[in-house]
Amino acid sequence: MCGFTGLIDFTKSSNQQVLIDMIDTLHHRGPDNSTAIIFKTAHCQVGFAHARLSIIDLSEGANQPMNYKNFNIIFNGEIYNFQEIINELVALGHHFNLHSDTEMILHAYEQWGDNCVDKFIGMFSIALYDKNLQQIIFFRDRAGVKPLYYYFENDLFLFGSELKAVVANNKLEKILNSDAVSQYFKYAYIPAPLTIYSNIFKLPSATIGKLDLVSKKFTFKSYWDVNKFYLKAKSKNISFEDAKIELHRLLESAINYRKVADVPIGVFLSGGIDSSLVTAILQKGSKTKVKTFTIGFEAGNNEAPFAKIISNHLNTEHHEFYCSIKEGEKLIKKLSFHYDEPFADSSAIPTLFVSQMASQKVKVVLSADGGDEVFCGYNSYSQLENYSAILNKTRFFNGKLLSLITQIVAYFLPTTSFQKRKFKALSLIFKSPKQFQQSILFEEFQTLSNSMLDKLFIKKTNLKSIFKTDVNNFQDATSMAMAIDYKNYLQYDILTKVDRATMAFSIEGREPLLDHRLIEYAAKLPTEFKFKNGVKKHILKEILYTYVPKKIMDRPKAGFSVPIYDWLKGDLSYLLDDYLNQDSILKSKIFNVDFIIKLVEDFKKNRLPDETLIWKLLIFQMWHKQWMQK
Repeated sequence: MCGFTGLIDFTKSSNQQVLIDMIDTLHHRGPDNSTAIIFKTAHCQVGFAHARLSIIDLSEGANQPMNYKNFNIIFNGEIYNFQEIINELVALGHHFNLHSDTEMILHAYEQWGDNCVDKFIGMFSIALYDKNLQQIIFFRDRAGVKPLYYYFENDLFLFGSELKAVVANNKLEKILNSDAVSQYFKYAYIPAPLTIYSNIFKLPSATIGKLDLVSKKFTFKSYWDVNKFYLKAKSKNISFEDAKIELHRLLESAINYRKVADVPIGVFLSGGIDSSLVTAILQKGSKTKVKTFTIGFEAGNNEAPFAKIISNHLNTEHHEFYCSIKEGEKLIKKLSFHYDEPFADSSAIPTLFVSQMASQKVKVVLSADGGDEVFCGYNSYSQLENYSAILNKTRFFNGKLLSLITQIVAYFLPTTSFQKRKFKALSLIFKSPKQFQQSILFEEFQTLSNSMLDKLFIKKTNLKSIFKTDVNNFQDATSMAMAIDYKNYLQYDILTKVDRATMAFSIEGREPLLDHRLIEYAAKLPTEFKFKNGVKKHILKEILYTYVPKKIMDRPKAGFSVPIYDWLKGDLSYLLDDYLNQDSILKSKIFNVDFIIKLVEDFKKNRLPDETLIWKLLIFQMWHKQWMQK
């Protein structure tokens, strides 16, 4: 796990100090070694810089950038099956000097070209210079665990693991992307390919990008798509018991791969289904007590007591920490630095806390993200089933009349009301049953409506949904919902949150439930294996019950949240006064000042139905002051 950055300067006017300045911004991602090199080609200067967090093969020889024949590489992540690929390459005549997945990638690329990525089980963001082809080739992992940003203007191509490395180059002018701002307020994150800057982009997950140094053209293609596996025929002939056995085997394989390290490892344990199962399987295969880490709060969704019960049952070495408002205040002020662009998932705060605590004991930590998206864990999937039931019960009635009734009800509800959006969804169901799935999935789980966006900004927005897929090809709404969440919410929210939080404290976060073999298998299973009689994650729970008694696990899903709105109405209310006052809002030059002032007043008086908007505004203003006003 590391951080990297680089430049391709066709004007040949860059120097090494520029590259050093860029990589210095990523010291937290790789404090063990930092190297920056610039080499000339016939067409440009190529600069590769790397900040290393040593996890596997701690020798200096495994430092990066790494060279092999006519190839140079910088790499962020882990290829967990690297030893198996090395064995295959040795049989083909390759010789290795190190015990390193980085060296393996170079040989694998030499042997198989771009297709080498199909063999990789892991999380990765790779930049590889092929002198023979005069190309820079970029690879991103299938789920999008490891980030990659790029900029290409004025004969200068920049890239990096975080935005801060790219914008550190003084030849780049930071320009606010108004479309990205709207996306942020609509979804609470900024989806690829957009970033908060109009001239910097995210390379999408499961993508190979190629920069041709002769033609100066940058092209990219997708090499994997989760939809492909959902659209395949369901495994109708497989029994639930056989599916459970195979899934259990895949889980064990995924976790065993991710426990290989030359440094201590631990687990983030929330006490929920996913993290409990990861911990149980890891502990079963360990000769020593697994280190587990949990954060608690005096208020909010506090899962720390449940995590302790699970820890006691599995006999782990458990560490817990209860976060106070003062400690939360410190991290809130650092969010803009760590996340680079506005990011409004407040669970970033406890994720930063648990990462900070874990960093004192281990250098690698397993997380259980992806269980909800792969095994049907969100409450929204239950809501889809409810909508389907409503549609079935009312299919004999006049759909247009029902649509009109629900629209009338929605009209009289408050603009920011969640129920208003739900009634609007129902009106769309009755009006057009064939498209009800898309209406719900693509519009009703946004965190802010279009009407609120229009009131928020000085200039009217014309923003369409970012989520596009063909509803007719999916066999059921729940499968489509999981596929959409896997490609969007998981990548742009959950994985962004965990990557920045773990890297902020120089630890490597590994995601066993995002092993692509799991989603490829689970996607083809009948939906009722994952969601049965209202029970979410059915098959995952049945596997967990072989390790932890059902009576311990049976409780409602709580989530991982912080009492942020209580804090903002109490000791941290000064943050609203500092960042959401009239002068501060005017400096952003994009917001309707009077509307925001009214929102803040309503929030303080407990009259604001949708309080998430206040957090989004505060985060944006804090980001804007740090990155755009200096």
